[in-house]
Amino acid sequence: MAKVISTLFISADGVVEVDPEWHFPYFDDNMGRAVDEDYDSADVLLVGRETYDSLASAWPDREHEDGDEAPFAKRLGDLRKVVVSHQPQKFSWRNSEQLKDDLVEGVTALKADPGVRGVLISGSISVVQQLLAAQLLDELRLLVHPVAARKGRKLFEDGDTPVHMKVVSTQTFPTGVIRVVYAPTDAPPPSAE
Repeated sequence: MAKVISTLFISADGVVEVDPEWHFPYFDDNMGRAVDEDYDSADVLLVGRETYDSLASAWPDREHEDGDEAPFAKRLGDLRKVVVSHQPQKFSWRNSEQLKDDLVEGVTALKADPGVRGVLISGSISVVQQLLAAQLLDELRLLVHPVAARKGRKLFEDGDTPVHMKVVSTQTFPTGVIRVVYAPTDAPPPSAE
């Protein structure tokens, strides 16, 4: 069964709507390696339409340039990209397709597909929120920046039910960014106080 992993940049106060002003000062080779590791774990990239549009406007042309980003751009181009959208889409970036089913049904099918070893969700806040609620996310990989963004969309908005997670691993980078990998888990038993 394929593993479904979300990778997100997040501020210390929970904002995942990335603003270059608070994100890029902390991006370094360590964070780049962490992102590469996330992409190594997947053969399908699952994204919402806005994230897809952002990626598709930035990466395809870089693949054929002589810069440091060319190998990653080629890797993105080669990766199967499944786009979540309610509106019919036309794609110019190779290996792109629209999710044909409801999100939960589609991800359930991807997880069960023997030809898929891993599904990575990069960004795509609403997709991550829906998959957390449906208990289809296997790992939540957060790169926690040491800054309070103070504005922007948060990963966990007000709701009725707590989301319990266990820490799988942590790593602290010299910039102060902490990489935390969580996996969903059951609620702990009540304390004996």
